[in-house]
Amino acid sequence: MADIVKVLPDAVANQIAAGEVIQRPASVIKELVENAVDAGADNIKVVVKDAGKTLIQVIDNGCGLSENDARLCFERHATSKIRSADDLFAIRTMGFRGEALASIASIAQVELKSKRTEDDNGTHIRIEGSDLLFQQPTACSNGTSIAVKNLFFNVPARRRFLKSTSTELKHIITEFQRIALAHPELQFSLFHNDNEIYHLDHSGQRERITKVMGKHLDTNMVNIKTDTSIISINGFIGKPEKARKTYGEQFFFVNGRYMKHPYFHRAVVQSYAAILLPETIPSYFLFLETDPAHVDVNIHPTKTEIKFDEERAIFQIIHAAVREGLGKFNIVPSLDFNQEGAVDIPVYKPSSDFTPPAVEIDHTYNPFDSQAPDKKKTDYPSDKKSIAGWEQLYPEPMYREEGQPSEPQKTGLIQFKHRYLMAPVKSGLMIIHINRALERIHYEQLLEGQSLQDNPGQKLLYPEPFDLNPVDLALIKDLQEELAHLGFVIELFGGNSILIQSVPGQFAEDNL
Repeated sequence: MADIVKVLPDAVANQIAAGEVIQRPASVIKELVENAVDAGADNIKVVVKDAGKTLIQVIDNGCGLSENDARLCFERHATSKIRSADDLFAIRTMGFRGEALASIASIAQVELKSKRTEDDNGTHIRIEGSDLLFQQPTACSNGTSIAVKNLFFNVPARRRFLKSTSTELKHIITEFQRIALAHPELQFSLFHNDNEIYHLDHSGQRERITKVMGKHLDTNMVNIKTDTSIISINGFIGKPEKARKTYGEQFFFVNGRYMKHPYFHRAVVQSYAAILLPETIPSYFLFLETDPAHVDVNIHPTKTEIKFDEERAIFQIIHAAVREGLGKFNIVPSLDFNQEGAVDIPVYKPSSDFTPPAVEIDHTYNPFDSQAPDKKKTDYPSDKKSIAGWEQLYPEPMYREEGQPSEPQKTGLIQFKHRYLMAPVKSGLMIIHINRALERIHYEQLLEGQSLQDNPGQKLLYPEPFDLNPVDLALIKDLQEELAHLGFVIELFGGNSILIQSVPGQFAEDNL
């Protein structure tokens, strides 16, 4: 019987790796921009067309590549970041696996131009589906320019899974934001279909956050800073009254790398206990610095899921740091962190010994002894207060069907906490969420308006200005024509601002 185990060709192995590393155009941007950061660039330009489906180009002024390195970087597991397994426990760079370029080149048409400062000429390489088409010297600027065209051109099944242009662009902007926020000392720019979405100059953390996420955060953030023997934390948290009901302004970074960490997210949210509006999520931008030896970033190809040696300790430190920041804002009592040197926060360890506190007990005390000298006398009123008028505690319901009996337990609508309407029905009790019911009514009215050839909106006496974050602005631009058909006439007002000129007739102006 013939052998059945075969070694996969490199092209197939690279496509399999691409399935983990490159999930959508945003994944390509993440890998290429991180490479540019590692190359020492201080000016990085990202150009995208059709949300990355047609073109993704990253141009940097970093160290550049030699002729040999330019070709070798497309080989699988070729990397300049590590030399031995021990290096995995001291990682400070963004990329290190050596899978990104090989994976990208296996599922796209890639063109690279790169030049080192000390070289007279650069190198021009073109690869298509892992096949090298040509390599030749070329005249180019110092640094590297890499263009990725027709992503998934040879894997049509993967290409069909890509979402709409607006959705893919949203993912691209999100990845760009994560890197730009982590490196305020670098200059970034992002273009989509020749429109500039971002132009970020060198800045500090606070200015970079407001430039990336929107001006509304400038006056709504509280600074936090904590240094401990385990980890150092600095950054900003949002004021509780400005918390939103949707995610999008929650960022953790460790050693300059964006990470996802639900456990640490819980530490932040618990710090806001009892001061957040229901169903809202606070904003935070927290930058953690710790010894790389105590961090494992090598558990997932995207390197966004990270493990720490002392996660329980860091949880407590984050919780305390956020509480201190809120205390400075006079929301909760402040914690005293004004100690010299690092703060050593004790952490419970099951193996450690501890002595329970001593409790003194007076065995001669008798609580039933009326003659006991230490017994405290308490005077209780002997007469009960009148309970007349108790029914006034249950006023008539705010909403009632005309002509129906007035007893609330029999019929009518009862409003609860200004959020719900409750009404008895034959099968039991019906509960209606007021805001969501109103949104559903407006949605149905808008659907009816879609069938009309012309659905003019009601022009506002004073156009309503709005400041948006770049993700929402890109979506508005993409849907501007469809929104106008529904009656929302929107005008771009420069930067990330828009003006609402008119709205559908069923929307009251004071509800905008």
